[in-house]
Amino acid sequence: MPETNLKTVLDILKDDETGVLTDWIEQADEDGAKRSDLFSEREERDQAASLLRAFRTGVRDGYRDGDFDLEDDYWADLRGILSEITYERVERGVLPSEMAALVLSLKATLFERLKERLKEEPDRLVNEILLVTTAIDAFAIYTTEVFIREREQVIERQRDEMLELSTPVVELWDKVLTLPLIGTLDSLRAQEVMENLLEAIVAKQAEVVIVDITGVKTVDTQVAQHLLRTAAAVRLMGAQCIVSGISPKIAQTMVQLGVDVGEVKTRSSIRNALTDALTAVGVAIRPVERLDRVTAK
Repeated sequence: MPETNLKTVLDILKDDETGVLTDWIEQADEDGAKRSDLFSEREERDQAASLLRAFRTGVRDGYRDGDFDLEDDYWADLRGILSEITYERVERGVLPSEMAALVLSLKATLFERLKERLKEEPDRLVNEILLVTTAIDAFAIYTTEVFIREREQVIERQRDEMLELSTPVVELWDKVLTLPLIGTLDSLRAQEVMENLLEAIVAKQAEVVIVDITGVKTVDTQVAQHLLRTAAAVRLMGAQCIVSGISPKIAQTMVQLGVDVGEVKTRSSIRNALTDALTAVGVAIRPVERLDRVTAK
C-alpha cells in the first residue's frame, strides 16, 4: 500500500462509516443537494454508502505525491459506481450542480471529525484538511464531468428517439407507404427521414410512397430541396413518390422560389394522393352500396 498522509481520514472512514454516512446525507440536505422528491431515503442512503466506500478505497490506494488522479486504476470502483449512480440521477432529472454539491457536502462532515481528532496537532490537522479537500474537489470535478457526459448521451438518445417518432413510416395498404411530416425539416432530420423511408421501402416491398407535408409549417428552398432529394431516392429504389399536402400558399411559395418539382407528382391532400397510390397498385375503392349491387347481379 502506498504511503499516505491521510491516515486520520482513513481511520475516520473505517471506524465511523455509519456516522459519516448519516451526517453526510444530513449535510447534503442542508446544502440543497438531497432530492427527496426524486429518491427515497433508502435509495439516497444506498447511493451515498456506495460512493463513500469507493471513495475510501481510492483515498487509501490512489494517493500519489499529493495528487489524486481519478483516471488511475485505484479509482476504478469509484468510477464504476459513479457511472451507475449518475445514469440513474440523470434519468430522474438531477442537475450537475446538485450532483457536485452532494459530493462537496462530504467536506464539512469530515472536517468536523478531523478537528476533533487532531485538535492537539494543528499542523497535521491543516495538512489532512488540505489533502482531503484536494481529494474531494477532484472527486467533485470528475463527478461533474461524468454527469455532463452521461446527460449528453441521454439527450442524444432522446433526440434520436424523437426523430424516430417524428418520422414514422406507415403502411397504408399493401405496397403503399406514407410518411407524414410535421414541424420543420432541417438537414439532420431530412437525412433521418430518407434513411427510414428507404429502409421501409425495402422491408415492405413498396411501390408507392406518399410524403405528406400537411403538417410542415414552412416550405423554403432548403425544405423543397430536401423533399426533391427524398423523392429522387425513392425513385432510385424503384418506387413512385407522391408529395401531398401542397396548399395554395405552399404552391405560391415554391413558384416564387423557382422550385422545379420535375417528375415528382404532387397532390393537395393525402386523400387524393391515396387514390392515385391505390390506382397505381391496381386497387379501387368503391362505396359499399355500389358493391352490394354489383354482387347482386
